[in-house]
Amino acid sequence: MGDFRERIREYIAREALPVEKFSHQPRLYALTVLIGAGLEYDDDVVFAAAWLHDVGVFSGHRPEDPAVLADWDNVAYAVALAPSVLRDAGFPEEKTGAVVEAIRTHQPSGNPVSTEGLILRDADILEQLGAIGVLRTVCKIGRDTRFSTFSDAVEYLRTSLAVLPVQIRLDTTRRLAQPKIALLCAFIEGVEREG
Repeated sequence: MGDFRERIREYIAREALPVEKFSHQPRLYALTVLIGAGLEYDDDVVFAAAWLHDVGVFSGHRPEDPAVLADWDNVAYAVALAPSVLRDAGFPEEKTGAVVEAIRTHQPSGNPVSTEGLILRDADILEQLGAIGVLRTVCKIGRDTRFSTFSDAVEYLRTSLAVLPVQIRLDTTRRLAQPKIALLCAFIEGVEREG
């Protein structure tokens, strides 16, 4: 493992705003390690993609104007920025294309063809389920144009529960998802009972 890992971490720690955005990267990478256990893949590629995939959602990188933000493609931004960040970090140049491809296909709508891309995409889906999925959604109420009210957040979580689990591709991820799915179901049921 090269020093590039520490340089990438430092870059994201400096750029991740609002500050809670920084916690996603180490959690996501930890999930990729769990998902990738027993698979053959390039961990350097997964590490770099996990840490850089969301740079386009950070304040200071994304547009602040709500009208412009509504059409913002944070993935395209991350894909365009990643090669220069990786070069500055001393990341092996021959692996940069694989990192960019994993970032490009990391969203649930993506169609990764590499093992690295599958691992990253599945891990990112897991991050949207369970207690972490709830926290990541609720913290955006009132500051993300998608979530003006609690009802908006609950509807988003309900949709996530309906569409994300079926998009998981790897068996290990499906097993890891089960308690997260159960928790999210219980949370939504609790909201409905109390609402």
